[in-house]
Amino acid sequence: MLRLFNTHKVRKFESLEGEWSFRPVPDGAQAAGVGGREFKMPVPGCWESHPRFASYQGKAVYRREVEIERDTAVRLCFQGVSHTADVYFDGRHVAHHYNAYTPFSAVVSGVTAGTHELVVEVDNGFGEASALHVPNDYYTYGGLIRPVSLEYVNELFIERIAFTPSMAKDGWQADIAVYVRNIGASAKNVQLAGDLAGVRFRTGDERIEAGQTKAVSVRLPSVDAAAWSPADPRLYLLGVRLFADGGAEPVDDLIERVGFRTVTTRGGRIQLNGEDIELKGFNRHEDHPLVGASFPYQLMVHDLELMAEAGANAVRTSHYPNDERFLDLCDERGLLVWEENHARGLSLAQMQNPNFERQCEDCNREMVESHFNHPSIVIWAILNECASDTPEGRVMYKKQLEQIRELDGSRPLTFASHHRDRELCFDLADIVSFNLYPLWYGDEDPGELCDLARGWADELGGLGKPMIMSEFGGDGHYGLRDPIVRMKGSEERHADIIESNLDAYTKRPFISGMFIWQFCDCRVSEGNGWLLSRAGTQNSKGIVDRYRRPKLAFDVVKKHFRRDG
Repeated sequence: MLRLFNTHKVRKFESLEGEWSFRPVPDGAQAAGVGGREFKMPVPGCWESHPRFASYQGKAVYRREVEIERDTAVRLCFQGVSHTADVYFDGRHVAHHYNAYTPFSAVVSGVTAGTHELVVEVDNGFGEASALHVPNDYYTYGGLIRPVSLEYVNELFIERIAFTPSMAKDGWQADIAVYVRNIGASAKNVQLAGDLAGVRFRTGDERIEAGQTKAVSVRLPSVDAAAWSPADPRLYLLGVRLFADGGAEPVDDLIERVGFRTVTTRGGRIQLNGEDIELKGFNRHEDHPLVGASFPYQLMVHDLELMAEAGANAVRTSHYPNDERFLDLCDERGLLVWEENHARGLSLAQMQNPNFERQCEDCNREMVESHFNHPSIVIWAILNECASDTPEGRVMYKKQLEQIRELDGSRPLTFASHHRDRELCFDLADIVSFNLYPLWYGDEDPGELCDLARGWADELGGLGKPMIMSEFGGDGHYGLRDPIVRMKGSEERHADIIESNLDAYTKRPFISGMFIWQFCDCRVSEGNGWLLSRAGTQNSKGIVDRYRRPKLAFDVVKKHFRRDG
């Protein structure tokens, strides 16, 4: 399953899920003790799900044959490869991509009918070439972790659509940008026809030069549509057909699913459709002991059902862009989403890696462009707990926030900081967000610390801006009970910490949102330093464990989050 709705009626495409041939490359094969042997590996999937590769880190090769029914160009689409991919089609290198959590594609022209070989070399290792995937408080799995598909494309095709709604006097206005790509050898004139919420539209001729991708803009000044909201997550299909040189039949099409809503900040609050909202939810890692970071639809639904049972109305995609099918589900269910780029806890020295800025820029662009049309996404964020307390770091934060604003000016921006009164970048964001762990990493009172944080924000560039408690919590090891002493790490102490934090934050009107760390326990990198403190090589701060078994804290959260209904 690629999306939760049909994205094409004209363009032919097929999923490449199933069993692929898999083998580690020679150095890695020796380390894993499997020599040059080939295995069968499910796609999508993490190779850690195979018992021989549960902790394998390094390079591996995936291979399969594809049957092409006619002479054509094909577009190979990868929703997520962890973390570095080199793609070969019939032995020809057609794509290189870094970052496990953003999609990419490669167009191969001149493909003849018949059998062809598709090979993907994957590397999940750490090193100088990888600035974002580093040993961290979550695990870097290996493999083709999200869906892979093959599309038949003509010389002209629609690459993507960007939909931006705004409120109008008599309904909604829709601004639509359709990105048309010409991979042919000569310029072409194209026309578009489309429909949205009962409104049909057509464009005049647009000339697309050879090798060019051009945005064709359409404005619908008045659309009679219901607003998207958590209470009524109304969705509409936006279908666009592409015609070439006045032809009567479309040569391509693309269908997106959109919602009409606005997100703004005013008076220290976050507004959805002009109404104040309060975000109450979880930080969630895409991690499960049976599937790693490669989530099937059923597990996504299960997570969302548990979050809904706990009363959450929001989720933070800590610390990377999420699977698009999960975002489709959030759209359908009215769950508000804070989505962020992929960078967590990087020191200034790590941010000065020569690859850091380029890899972040690529991640930001791919995140925003691929997830632009999801109404559930109400916040973009960057660089969790990185060096925003340094002048050098500030330059990088400023550059990335400006990049995202240029890509999408319709959503507020933030970043999660743990620098307290040393923060230097609050003036750059629309929302100030704090990661604080009172009663876990220290003995501070949650309410008093929250008041201090509001003061720091006001003094450091965040005056008048909404404030979110983006992380708080503590460890609670599933099944470790201590009702008398309530020792650290027990389910009882964990529930007490969550109770005290939620009680403090829900009483403070200047808080616009709170995200508990975290929804589910997750596997972490095994390493030196502070990573050695993670018992069982996992972060155990989830209100459910890795298998989604609720801890005592689950009912505490449910009591607070469902208090208002």
